[in-house]
Amino acid sequence: MKSKQECVMALGPLIIGAGPSGLATAACLKEKGIPSLIIERENCIASLWNLKTSDCMKLHLPKRFCELPLMPFPPEFPTYPTKWQFISYLEAYAQQFSIEPVFGEEVKQAEYDQRIGMWRVLTSKSEYICRWLIVATGENAEAVLPNIAGISEFRGRVLHSSSYENGASFKGEEVLVVGCGNSGMEISLDLSKHCAQPSMVVRNKMHILPKEMLGTSTFALSMWLLKWFPLKLVDALILFYSRLVLGDTAQFGLERPKIGPLQMKNDTGRTPVLDVGTFAKIMSGQIKVVPSIRQFTATGAEFVDGVSREFDSLILATGYRSSVPKWLKEEGFFNKDGIPRMPFPNGWKGKNGLYAVGFTKRGLLGASISAQRVAEDIACHWDCETKHLCLELQTILN
Repeated sequence: MKSKQECVMALGPLIIGAGPSGLATAACLKEKGIPSLIIERENCIASLWNLKTSDCMKLHLPKRFCELPLMPFPPEFPTYPTKWQFISYLEAYAQQFSIEPVFGEEVKQAEYDQRIGMWRVLTSKSEYICRWLIVATGENAEAVLPNIAGISEFRGRVLHSSSYENGASFKGEEVLVVGCGNSGMEISLDLSKHCAQPSMVVRNKMHILPKEMLGTSTFALSMWLLKWFPLKLVDALILFYSRLVLGDTAQFGLERPKIGPLQMKNDTGRTPVLDVGTFAKIMSGQIKVVPSIRQFTATGAEFVDGVSREFDSLILATGYRSSVPKWLKEEGFFNKDGIPRMPFPNGWKGKNGLYAVGFTKRGLLGASISAQRVAEDIACHWDCETKHLCLELQTILN
């Protein structure tokens, strides 16, 4: 890979992405005395949270499951920190470990150079050469925009959930929310609170669970139960309690899969929805549930049940995907969707010094585990390899 751009030699690992995964990895490396360099395409850390998350968003899990390695959340933070509190935590984390990413560096191509035994990473501004390459761009690098028939004909406002800030500008509007994951549910709730009339598209069977059970978070209770009981039994207990609290969700258009929520998460990576008040609005009719869209019209949508309705705005809460296939030139470690082929907990290490953090489908906790493993692995090779690194870099420069 040739470039006339400035060539930057990284003495330690090069980390792509300054989100929580990249920050956690840099901190773990620093603890072991290993310098690293982070490059980030945006102009800030945690761009998903800073630039693409709605104002109403909070952490779905208790803070103790979301803290990064080596630094807990401030004790005064609530159990479920807000978006802004989480961002402030990440900024303090970067400051604590003196992490200073190079911003505005969008990776165009990364490829292992067999001749020199190094990775060459071409960005919009520079070319980086490194012995270890850590991909920390994560599973949510770019928005998924579905190609639904007629969507280009719709004359109303159309935006992805990554551009949604709050429901104030939608007051009095009929809004169609496409997507019923945690983001779609929270956006629908926020729209309702701002006096909009949201309708939410539910295409597939899904699990919706109370955010808390028996006075503790559903996630924490599940993790505790799994220490003592098999997964199928824990799934059965969670669903039994959910039915007691929420009733039969199917009568409101939210049919449950046959497979349990924890088993589904393990098998498919699909996360159950943790209810933050949306289901009560669905039961009261303030949030409507509609089936799949057959096609859009100029003023609304026609659904697969034959019903047509008019809408003022359309919000696509259709999620994100990995961007890795666009720029990483390698075979074997990542699949065609840009996710490591080996499932958790083994998908963090590839060949030739290639690593991945933030692709476990287990949120911040999974990213932290991967970050620690990557740092430990690199530390095992650091002393012996760095003795020869300066000489190798001089050879490359010449």
